[in-house]
Amino acid sequence: MSTPPKARKKPNGCPVCGKPASGAHGPFCSQGCRDRDLLKWLGDGYRVPGPPADESDLDRLDRDG
Repeated sequence: MSTPPKARKKPNGCPVCGKPASGAHGPFCSQGCRDRDLLKWLGDGYRVPGPPADESDLDRLDRDG
């Protein structure tokens, strides 16, 4: 049985700019970085690659949706 990969250690800084995290806005340093991260999520800035879509599925979605 193989061992699971070791988890990467997270830096203690803000994930957006790298400045030290603020307790009130953690894990971000400020409300601005917190809002930028939310906008990135809402604007599809964070994506997980997947298999290519099948054209027949896309055609069905266009007709039904």
